[in-house]
Amino acid sequence: MTQGWNARDIPDQSGRTAVVTGANSGIGYITARELARRGARVLLACRSEARGQEAQARLLREVPGADAQFVPLDLADLASVREFAASYPHARLDLLINNAGVMALPYGRTADGFETQFGVNHLGHFALTGLLLPKLLDTPGARVVSVSSGMHVIANIDIGDLNSEHRYRRWIAYGRSKTANLLFVHEFARRLAAAGSDVIAAAAHPGYAATNLQTAGTKMEGRATATRVVELGNRVLAQPAESGALPTLYAATAPGVRPDSFTGPGRLGWRGAPAPSWRAKWTRHDVSGERLWIASEQLTGVTYKTP
Repeated sequence: MTQGWNARDIPDQSGRTAVVTGANSGIGYITARELARRGARVLLACRSEARGQEAQARLLREVPGADAQFVPLDLADLASVREFAASYPHARLDLLINNAGVMALPYGRTADGFETQFGVNHLGHFALTGLLLPKLLDTPGARVVSVSSGMHVIANIDIGDLNSEHRYRRWIAYGRSKTANLLFVHEFARRLAAAGSDVIAAAAHPGYAATNLQTAGTKMEGRATATRVVELGNRVLAQPAESGALPTLYAATAPGVRPDSFTGPGRLGWRGAPAPSWRAKWTRHDVSGERLWIASEQLTGVTYKTP
């Protein structure tokens, strides 16, 4: 079904509205650009005003006449998330692409005191989706796509230490945050089905795609040698961001995408056209999904209001 699927296969998106978080670079930018190219109105939700405006200008140069607008959103600050949702200007929301993320950073905390990777990758998007849920429910055929990672396999969540306060290991924390993305999709899909909603919650991952995500942590710590090694790996081993964005675009737009599906590159989950992706069994565990959901509502103060 997905053999050879590429950006040219994206159905017409005219009349549809999409929000893409982290749309200033990497697969987020490519996702926003290709949705706009197919006629969608796209909101580029980015933390940095300068980079967000640069991305908007670049997109309009590459897709003349596109309907694309930068809107500030800092997923590391729940006040910013609430402001974004409260000021959302449109009557419909067809696509919410929870793309933004951080990877393997030194230990830090968000504005609300959460460990940075868990706070940005999971809790920020959990709050954003919940606050925008009324718009999604009012839009026939709406989809929420959460971008996880094949690296979720390195760690299940620790429900007793979600913020890694007992011991912090950057890659384990990253794996836990990406597992949280998949557990969120699993539980969200279950709740939507129980409510009789046609909103689709799905997940995707880019495989190994060359973006600035891999070097953010090493640059923060001034580890020049490690940064050069990662950059070399990006040049030699990774697929380009254009290819890495395809699983997200497929999950967002292709006909027949099922709730709680996980789409990634078809060749060993590493590169290639979008295909169903393997996932760890713990990402489909009902009890874990429900416990993470309850904890996320308590931590963010955002309660989902389904019919």
